[in-house]
Amino acid sequence: MLQEMGVRVWLPGAAFEPPAAATTRPAADTTVRAPTRSSLESPAPQAPPAPMPGAAPVAQAALTAATELDAMDGASLQQAATLCKACGLCGGRRQAILCAPGAGVQMDWMVVGDPPDEEEDRAGQVFVEQSGLLLDNMLKAVGASRGGAGSQGAYLSAVVKCRPPHARLPVASELLQCSAYLRREIALVQPKAILAMGRFAVQTLLGDYPDQVALPLGKQRGAVYRFAGVPVVVTYHPKVLLRASADKAKAWADLCLAAQVIQGTEPSLQSAP
Repeated sequence: MLQEMGVRVWLPGAAFEPPAAATTRPAADTTVRAPTRSSLESPAPQAPPAPMPGAAPVAQAALTAATELDAMDGASLQQAATLCKACGLCGGRRQAILCAPGAGVQMDWMVVGDPPDEEEDRAGQVFVEQSGLLLDNMLKAVGASRGGAGSQGAYLSAVVKCRPPHARLPVASELLQCSAYLRREIALVQPKAILAMGRFAVQTLLGDYPDQVALPLGKQRGAVYRFAGVPVVVTYHPKVLLRASADKAKAWADLCLAAQVIQGTEPSLQSAP
């Protein structure tokens, strides 16, 4: 049926072939969106919401962690993640999922995925098994690979570094706490674009866009955002693509958009703040 619709079936064991109908990115709103408060404003004054219990200590702890991590090199950052017990996620991990690059290794591509699952926790790295193979094929199609460097390099990371215990979902305070590691990874890698893959990756990387972060992922696509000063493109996680072949053409369009950003050929970036 997919072939009859003009969608090429993309098997994870085979080389990724860009869908013929998607080699040109479909028309979409690709305007760089600056952070906005429109969704937070109200026509009538309202009493401010009561602070969440423990919110201030968590925010202060995250700030302290960011300050301490700012001076670390890749090896020190990886060791810090291994020993970190700043939030409840550490109770579910076998090992921290952070493989920082060596000194002076810059990569144009950075891929940030959702919290580690059991296979990733066991392997000690993100994007493994079939979803990892699929991502490798996707990157190969745009001339990049994990472990490469410069325009051919892709650094892979997870939005949090520990597998949540009992397969639960991470909470906002845990995402905030771990974002200090993510920011330091970005500073070390110096990517030209970040691919946000998955619900929790998007929640963190689009945190400055309150009008967008609550939308379904399908409506967040097609635009260029920013996190820590780096352009961000939203796309589907490889696990989703393995279940929904129809979304693979959309994922290819997202990769093309990110490639344009990296090559400096995306016009909307000229108006970026």
